[in-house]
Amino acid sequence: MLQERLARAPRAARLSVRLAANADELRQAQKLRYRIFGEEMGAQLASAQLGIDCDEYDELCDHLVVVSPDGEVVGTYRMLSPDNARRAPKLYSEHEFDLSRLTHVRDSLVEVGRSCVHADYRTGGTIALLWSGLAQYVREHNAEYLAGCASVSLNDGGHQAASLYRKLEASHLAPAEWRVFPHLPLPLAQLTDTVDVAIPALIKGYLRAGAFVCGEPAWDPDFNCADFFMLLPMGRVTERYNRHFVGE
Repeated sequence: MLQERLARAPRAARLSVRLAANADELRQAQKLRYRIFGEEMGAQLASAQLGIDCDEYDELCDHLVVVSPDGEVVGTYRMLSPDNARRAPKLYSEHEFDLSRLTHVRDSLVEVGRSCVHADYRTGGTIALLWSGLAQYVREHNAEYLAGCASVSLNDGGHQAASLYRKLEASHLAPAEWRVFPHLPLPLAQLTDTVDVAIPALIKGYLRAGAFVCGEPAWDPDFNCADFFMLLPMGRVTERYNRHFVGE
């Protein structure tokens, strides 16, 4: 089972990470997703009237949660194992990307998504906890790849997202055989791509582990964001990273 791990958090609180243990923790994760995606990022959510973010993939996925000492879910990721992916009509990312070049790795791939962290807990410690949980989950499912979309808000009109892509393209672009192609590309040519932009913490986590960005970002009008498809071959995870996050 996924080990529970601890880390320092704001105000000296102690946080833990685990799979959602019950319906209440899942509902808390969905409420957190609504606050971040719906209220903070301006996403148009079909489930908005319920005050949560949910869709048909939630039932197929396992849900990683970071929990505060008082039981509040302050961070979450959802994970689609290879076995559960076979029950889905397609991977969630395929709604946005042509993943044809990844067909040969599907049976050993964990797809992750819906990652978000409460504004008061966006620290390195919280991100490290999420990544320790992801790494352990992938290991327990004997998967060789971790992949999913990382979202960047378009509240500034898309200039930061375009600039971030140019920055990642120069240093972390996947080999041609792992490229994906957005169905609705972010219109990079119409955007300023020279803005000084910091790499968001969750994307930084992917990159530090050894992940690639697999091509141009997709434009998701409903979520008001640009989605970057990230692929982490677990063989690229460094020994130092394994010791820190997986405990090997």
